[in-house]
Amino acid sequence: MTADDAVHDVVGVGLGPFNLGLAAMIDGVEADIDATFLERTAEFNWHEGMLLEGTTLEVPFLADLVTMADPTNPHSYLNYLRETDRIYQFYFYETFQVPRREYNDYLRWVAERLESCRFRRAVTDVRWDDGEAHYVVTANHPESGQRFTYRGENLALGVGSRPHVPEPLEGHPTDDVFHTATYRYNRDEALEADSITVVGSGQSAAEVFQDLLDRQPDHDYRLDWLTRSDGFFPMEYSKLGLQHFSPEYEQYVYDLPQSVKDDLIPNQDLLYKGVDPDTSAEIYDLLYRRSIGDRDPDVGLFAMTEVRAIESVGDAYALDCRQWQAEESFVHESEVVILGTGYQRPIPDFLDPLEGRINWDERGRFGVTEDHRLDIDVAGDVFLQNAELHTHGVGVPDLGLGCYRNTKFVNRLVGRRVYPEDVDTVYQDFSVERFVERRPDSRRSECEGESTSVPTQDD
Repeated sequence: MTADDAVHDVVGVGLGPFNLGLAAMIDGVEADIDATFLERTAEFNWHEGMLLEGTTLEVPFLADLVTMADPTNPHSYLNYLRETDRIYQFYFYETFQVPRREYNDYLRWVAERLESCRFRRAVTDVRWDDGEAHYVVTANHPESGQRFTYRGENLALGVGSRPHVPEPLEGHPTDDVFHTATYRYNRDEALEADSITVVGSGQSAAEVFQDLLDRQPDHDYRLDWLTRSDGFFPMEYSKLGLQHFSPEYEQYVYDLPQSVKDDLIPNQDLLYKGVDPDTSAEIYDLLYRRSIGDRDPDVGLFAMTEVRAIESVGDAYALDCRQWQAEESFVHESEVVILGTGYQRPIPDFLDPLEGRINWDERGRFGVTEDHRLDIDVAGDVFLQNAELHTHGVGVPDLGLGCYRNTKFVNRLVGRRVYPEDVDTVYQDFSVERFVERRPDSRRSECEGESTSVPTQDD
């Protein structure tokens, strides 16, 4: 075993954009913070299986690792363009949404510049040492099996999500039935099939469907798209709607009773899980052009349809489908099935030694503090990266709020505000208290549950 004798101020577990952003922001402050970040893979790559040509980031480039907290930070996207001699090309590119492949290249550029990033470190165990008052993190080298030990006064948990395949759809060869997360790796073989079906209605499913639609004339396969959602609806992208991804809305959600949050958050899918409007428009336009002259594009789109099971039938697969609104069932056959069935965030097994010291909610989820820390009965903090959707709402996975969350973490590590903690960032209010506070002619009701009567045009 190789032991790192230093006791770091923070040990990061996992290197996605959020923990990489924390590493970059720590590197950008004058205060002396000793940090190390552990990642099981050999090098940085962000959703490599979905880095398709032509796809773009769904947030503006300003939602990089550091800019929303410190535009002068040397790890900004603009400085990446400057250092890689692409600043003029980007200037003439004239768009806020940048290619996803270039965003991944930017993240790799940052990771290579940071000495705190350690790759080929698969964390297997995290414990709290009461005597020494720090965390002890054990990791293995995935290839050699060599063991490493790291110590930290605090943790930053950024292990990310895993592709989710519902149990009834499991158990088939992964080159025939696979998740969108591995699409690029399986695409060449899939293109040789006579029929392909995409299941799901989020952005990943839409991008895979669009890519297959582009390639269909060269390979002559039947292409279908099924989803259990009400329709192939666009993601909310209006300027007022986007204000739900703000510190104010996050605070509003956190202050709600947990039972209210549990009803609210699952019904906000279109704020962050729908199809990008541009992607939707491009799919429609391509279908329109393919149908000119009474031609059949050999494509099917069918919503409100749940795929309940998949069975092997010769060289193809039979999908047991139910149109839930009409309450009608049918069987759909396809040689290749691509599952855009989302991602899940299970509790990592390496936290088992801490299980008895973590405060869980009644559903077995993390208890979370207002400033995104794990509610745990030890002295060291555990900073949560995208594991607190159930407490803070739909902004948690959003890249644009990553800097805001990391600002709180860095300031806590340093013990003072080295980065600004933004307030009053949007033009609307979400809580009654805030709305009344800003309007001199409004007041809160003195009786709980009593509604104040305010005349409107409808009265």
